[in-house]
Amino acid sequence: MARPLILFGVLLYTAGTLSMKTLDHVTVREGGSITIPCLYDNQYKQNTKYWCEGYFWNYCKITASTNAIRKWTITDYPADSIFTVKLNNLKSSDSKYYWCAIIGNHAEPDDRKYLYVTVKKAPDVSVVNSSVSGHEGGDISVQCFYSSGYKNEVKQWCRYKDQSCYTVGRTNTSQNSSVQISDDGRRSFTVLMTGLRLTDFGWYYCSVGDLQVPVHLLVQRDNESKSMSESDDAGQFPSTCKNQTASKDSEDSKCSPNDPSDQMDWIFLLLYTAVPLLLLLMLVLVIWRLVQKHNGALTKRGPDICSVAEGQKAVTYDTVVFKKANKHEPNQVSISHSPEQFEVIYSTLNLHQ
Repeated sequence: MARPLILFGVLLYTAGTLSMKTLDHVTVREGGSITIPCLYDNQYKQNTKYWCEGYFWNYCKITASTNAIRKWTITDYPADSIFTVKLNNLKSSDSKYYWCAIIGNHAEPDDRKYLYVTVKKAPDVSVVNSSVSGHEGGDISVQCFYSSGYKNEVKQWCRYKDQSCYTVGRTNTSQNSSVQISDDGRRSFTVLMTGLRLTDFGWYYCSVGDLQVPVHLLVQRDNESKSMSESDDAGQFPSTCKNQTASKDSEDSKCSPNDPSDQMDWIFLLLYTAVPLLLLLMLVLVIWRLVQKHNGALTKRGPDICSVAEGQKAVTYDTVVFKKANKHEPNQVSISHSPEQFEVIYSTLNLHQ
């Protein structure tokens, strides 16, 4: 008993009054993964972040950093003054003490905080989803599971940033959403957050006794949620009508291809329709021209007999016609190309008084 107390005292002394914040004791399933958030002071935004393995800070082994590829992965978010450590494919042998750390310079001392990670086949505390999302004004639900040995322990839902915690019951605040925690007494409790605000975004954790499991909450604006909904509807409704909702009140709405892909669809549709019509029109014009040409030839030929009246005398002209003689007609001669082979009919000019 004395050894754990001495170790705890050494760790407490080592941590001192540093600004780094992280969890105390997390549990994770063997073969699974977990993301550990580490919150640091604003003065360390440009410093390199580390994940160190070992009981004592002075002798720990660095297994991840922001400036090198190591066993695990660190992602830094300077705008939020937080970095996360992604632990993958964990084994029971990975159950040990770790450090969220930042190594400073002479003007900035080291900033660090330790925690213990327990890897088990059946963790004592777990969550269904380690990342949840909701929209502004909406609500989210998180279910936290615990083993029978923690049935009588205190259940809490805590915010990582300010370490504010909510216990079983309902809590209403003016700055945050309403939080309700209900314990079914059968190895799980449910956290319900209603009236979400954009400021609720960030890291939380389920706490049962001395064990914690981190959960990340994403809060979206109303217009972002609508945009996502419309993009989902685009896969269910035709692209030319994706701005039209599927409701009874949408009978008068019109489809408008505002998307560039929809505009291309309309262009191709017009081309497919206009090209055949254009070809048909050209064909009609060609036929019309041929008919007009044929009728013009007939008009130039003129009638076989024409009469011209001059003054009181009527003059009648008979046109000389060359006809091909048929074989069975003896009085006609068969024609080839020479004038001698044509039968010539002569007409006299009659003058009528």
